[in-house]
This record gives sequence, C-alpha cells and structure tokens, in this order.
Amino acid sequence: MELTAALKLPTVLPAEILKILHGDHNDPFAILGMHAVDWNGQTGIAVRAFLPDAQAAQLVEMGASEQLHPMAQIEGSEFFEAVFPERQKMFRYQLEITDFSGRVRRFDDPYAFRPVLGDLDLHLFGEGNHLEIYEKLGAHILTIDGVRGVCFAVWAPNARRVSVIGNFNQWDGRRHPMRMHPGAGVWEIFIPGLGEGEIYKYEIKTRQGLLRTKTDPYAFRMELRPNNAAVVQRLDHLTWHDEKWMEQRRATTLFERPLAIYEVHLGSWRRKVEENNRCLNYRELAHELAPYVKEMGFTHVELMPVMEYPYDPSWGYQVTGYYAATARYGAPEDFAYFVDYLHQHDLGVILDWVPAHFPRDDYALRLFDGTALYEHEDPRLGEHPDWGTLVFNYGRHEVRNFLVANALFWFDKYHVDGLRVDAVASMLYLDYSRQAGQWLPNKYGGRENLDAIDFLHRLNEVIHERFPGAMMIAEESTAWPMVSRPIYLGGLGFTFKWNMGWMNDFLRYMKEDPIHRKYHQHLVTFSMIYAFTENFILVLSHDEVVHGKRALLDKMPGDLWQRFANLRAALGYMYGHPGKKLLFMGGEFGQWWEWNHAESIHWHLLEHEPHRQLQKFVKDLNRLYRHEPALYEVDYSWEGFQWIDFQDQDASLISFFRRGKNADDVLVFACNFTPIPRANYRIGLPLPGFYQEVLNSDSAHYGGSNMGNSGGVTAEAEPWHNQPFSAEITFPPLAVVVFKRATI
Repeated sequence: MELTAALKLPTVLPAEILKILHGDHNDPFAILGMHAVDWNGQTGIAVRAFLPDAQAAQLVEMGASEQLHPMAQIEGSEFFEAVFPERQKMFRYQLEITDFSGRVRRFDDPYAFRPVLGDLDLHLFGEGNHLEIYEKLGAHILTIDGVRGVCFAVWAPNARRVSVIGNFNQWDGRRHPMRMHPGAGVWEIFIPGLGEGEIYKYEIKTRQGLLRTKTDPYAFRMELRPNNAAVVQRLDHLTWHDEKWMEQRRATTLFERPLAIYEVHLGSWRRKVEENNRCLNYRELAHELAPYVKEMGFTHVELMPVMEYPYDPSWGYQVTGYYAATARYGAPEDFAYFVDYLHQHDLGVILDWVPAHFPRDDYALRLFDGTALYEHEDPRLGEHPDWGTLVFNYGRHEVRNFLVANALFWFDKYHVDGLRVDAVASMLYLDYSRQAGQWLPNKYGGRENLDAIDFLHRLNEVIHERFPGAMMIAEESTAWPMVSRPIYLGGLGFTFKWNMGWMNDFLRYMKEDPIHRKYHQHLVTFSMIYAFTENFILVLSHDEVVHGKRALLDKMPGDLWQRFANLRAALGYMYGHPGKKLLFMGGEFGQWWEWNHAESIHWHLLEHEPHRQLQKFVKDLNRLYRHEPALYEVDYSWEGFQWIDFQDQDASLISFFRRGKNADDVLVFACNFTPIPRANYRIGLPLPGFYQEVLNSDSAHYGGSNMGNSGGVTAEAEPWHNQPFSAEITFPPLAVVVFKRATI
C-alpha cells in the first residue's frame, strides 16, 4: 500500500488500514465511521469507509439540503476517507459509491450507528440470567434514527474478529466486521437496508488466524437442508386466536386432568405418495392431524423435535438450530399456525427438546469461536460416547442462559404447552455410558453432574414461574429420586416423568407366550411398588418400535387373532394403570412394521377390518379415559388405586379398581392375559350395587370373541379378596373388561 502526496490520509496509521483491508481488525468501529481527529494540531472530523465495490465514493451530508463531499482513496486499496479539518460537531451522513460498472448506489454506513446492546443486557447474559436473550442476540429487524435494518449479535468471546457475511456482501468477511463488547464476549453490528429473508452466517477468525463459518445459534429460521445458513426472520407479527385455550391452561391443575398424548413425527405421519412421497407442510398437518387426533380422543400431540436439524435419520435429536422451527414443513408463521389451529380444536402441543447434547456439524455450535465454547474441552466431559455428539457445558453461565432462554422461547413465541426433555439421564451422571477412566468425578468425588442438576433446577423454576400450566416432562430412565417433585422439596422440578421402567417390564411380559406368562407376573405388578414416587406418564413410544425392536402388534405372540387381542389387552391395562398416557403413531391401528422416518405410517392397513377394529378400540378407550374421573383424578396416590387380586399367576389374571375424588366413583378392571376364558370367577368389590360393563376389549366390535358379562354384574354381600362385596364375572380370553359402579 502506498500513500500518494495528493491522497495522503494522516488521520489513521497505515498499519490500522492494513488490518481493515485484510479483515484482521478486532475493533473496526475504532477506525471506520465518523471520528474526531487531530488535523495539524486542531480537532476535526474524519469519515472512513472500506468500500470494495467502489471506484469512486462521496460522503452525502444529510440536512436541510444535501451536500456531497468527495472521499479520498488510498491508491491500490478499497479504503476511503473524507476529512473536515474545521468541523467539531458530528453530523448525519450517507455514503454514495460509483461501482466499476458505473452504477451509483447510496446507503447508510453501518459504522455510523452506536451500539444497540446495553450494559444491563450484557451483565445479565454474563451471569446467565437474561431470560429473553433471544430478543437481543441473533438477528433482529430494527429502526434506528429512522433507518431500518438488521442488528446482528453473537457470543464469541475468544474470536479475534467476527463478521456478518451473506449475499448482501458477497460473503466477504472483510466488509462487515462487528464490534466487540469487552468483558462480555459479544459482537454486534447494525446493517442498514437489510430485512426479512436475508440469508447470513458469521465468519469468525480464531486466535490462531483460522477462518470458521458459523450459523447463528439464535437464528429464528434456517435454510432447508442441505443448506444451513441462518435467515433473518421476524416473529413479532405472528397472529394467535387461542386465547380461550391459553386461559384454560393457566387455570388447569394438570395432575387431576386427563392427559392422553399422541406422539408424532411430522415428516412421516402422513405423506403425499402421489406427489413424490413428499411430507405434509405445517398447515396441511394442522388440518389433517387435528381432526384425526380429536376424533381418536387424545388430548395432546407430542412432536418429535421440530428444532432445525441437518440429518433426517436423527429424527431431530441432533439439533443445529435451537431457535428455528425446521424448514422441512414450512416457515415459522406456518408452525405458529399449526400450534394455533390445534389449540382452537382443544388439543395441546408438546415438543421434544434436546438440551443434553449437540452434533459435531462444523457450521453449528462445535468449537464455535475456535475454542470449546458450548461444549467441554476435555472429552471425558464433553463427548457423548453413545451418539458421537458433544455435551453442553452447563457450568458456563452463557451456555446455561442459551438453553434456559431457548426453553422459554418455545413457550413465549409459539405458545407450546410443554417440553419433553430428552435424555435427562445422560445429563445427570458424569459416568453415563462411560467406562472407568473415561469420566471425571465432581468436586466431591461423586458421579453426579452438579452443573447439570443446577441447570435443570433453574430451567424448571423459570418455566413454572413464567408459564403456569405448562408441562416439563423428563425422559429419565434411571432411579434418580424425585425427578417430578418440587425443587423446594429436593426434587428436580419436572411436572412429569416418563415411566420407562413400566414400559420395558410390561412389553417384556406381553412378548411372552401366554403359557409362560404365569412365570413373569411380577413384570406386570412390580410397577405398582413405585407408581406414586413420581408423576408418571406411561409411554409406548417411538423408541420401542425401531432398531429391531419390532412394531407393537408384531411384538405380540400367537396367531393373527391372538396378536390383535394381546395388543388390545395391553392397551386396556395401560389405560387402567395409574399415570397419564402416551402412544406413538401407528400403534393405534396396529402397524405391522417398524416405524420408518422416510415413509408414511401404514394407513393402507385400515383397509383391513382387524386394523379398523383396533383403531375403534383405541378411540373408545380414549373416550372412556376422558369421561371417567376415576381414571385420571387421583393418578398419583394410593387413594386412586387398589389391587383386588394380583396373585392368581397360574391363570395370569389381574384385577384392580380405580377411584376418583368421589369415593363412590369406582371403575373395576378385570384382565386376562391368557387365551383361556374364565367364567364364574369371583372377585371382590369395594361397594354394593350394579357394576355395568362399560368396555370389553373382547367385544365383536373390536374383533374379539364377544364373550362378556351380559351388560354387567351385581355385587353380593359376600366378602372376597379382602373386600366387603363380590360378584362372579367372566374373564374373556386375552382381554380387559372394565366395569363402572352405577350411582344413584
């Protein structure tokens, strides 16, 4: 670079200019833009700009009348400057360039604007307590001093330089380097003229001088895979019509309400086979899924992760865009429409959420600023051996803030009703899936991840405080105590916990040939030993119908009739067992094959009567569940459940009753897990009166043998099974029969 006498620029050192030209300046706002300068011993003003597209440039002084001032150019460079030796007062200006094709373009200078982020925002973020940090970091459309543009902000404390790149600047990291807030590690810049839909990334120069191109961790929208840039997106214009639902949610006591969840993978629930097997979009899904779920009698849908992810076979559990609803099914407005539509049809929406780990994709969180920023540097803490992913560093305030705010974001911006937190067990234990020598103990020498526990406490605390009626559900597969108990009592603070133990035991039992079930009755009864230690949700989830585990119907033993009968009996027992309910899509009509994320569930099976009959049974089961308080009002106390008989293991018979808040509100479940019918079998009953048969899984309507109890039985004053009354009933083969005590 050579400074000619005519164009000599004495207001800035050549070394500083070179740093700008080479994209190596860590404080570009100290050089570019308008500055007070010393000019031959007196104070003046200089305006400097890096303009790679310009063969000539002018400064446009804004005021009552515009004044044009030519800008001097360093020979052989793209650096321009205008100097005003006798001016001390700053003024408003624009830049006007003539490019190399002769076109003239005028624009506002990004380096003319003051910082947007305030000290309080940075302080709260630094201590991990900025609960709405997503309103500050990321890309936000703003109007500053009458100028509309986008403010970009990103946390990268160990970077040497950070720039915004995109189509608007030819992906050139030299053009829009950002200012850093010392101490906070946050970089920001306001770029005038940009708007919604702009595609961008961050170019980060590491301390070692390497360039890394990263997607915005706080982006509200990302490109459709395989592309992975962030997209400028507003969310303040989303419209909602779910006021009634939201008000009811705030006033709801969750534990005393029915909760029947239909678990869904949006990309494979239903596809347009005739249109190249494409997925439905969010709006199509709203109009097809809502009426189906409503007709089937479920209360909520739970969506496998909709946060943006690159790899379809991960099913969404390897997230790269924590704040972006996946573009696979449409825009953020479309996802908001989906949630709103379901709410208007009295259906809740729960999202799977993955704060336990993140993938190694280089454009995302991994080594974000050239260092282990979101993850641990030590692989004994930072690498997940099972999934080949990286573990969040929950002890870092800014990382904890990223995750807690992200959970709040989905409740705040998209009105979701709950988050099912994936892989909680892997968060709680430092030695999870690790051998000796592959993990580091905590400061007390134990295996508990104290930082993760603190994170979960904070997470659940703020969710319940800010969104009454919202659900936080733990997928936790160990015996960690008090997962769904309040923090002030020593719990983790979740609303519910998935009952993985029940699922594993019960499916093991149901897979046994009925002739052998008498040796495994403990698999059915053991869950009642711990049933009230947590607020459980009984689940038959997607995890149990993949990876060679076989579909629910295919797990069942016996011939075709017996398989359907077994599955009906299993579902009937599940709905009688204390705890809320969850069923994965396809299970309700008996899909034969394991779930495949790349194709629709097998709706064509409904052309066959046994599958239609199973679907009708699930519909009636949900209807019974929703209309009988005894099945949901007292789910988490022995007051709502009592065994009648679980000891006749030779016959594989089980009976029990459920009660609601009203002690006279009684449902009796009689379960036969063999194909041998048992007639004139006496069971004890808690109260006198007539017990109407309100559901029989062996009904001909459901494909059964139509053996039953002629509408019901009358209790006799003959003590039996430690109950004051009893009646002789018929146990149909491989069936669950439900009786309701008639009240006057």
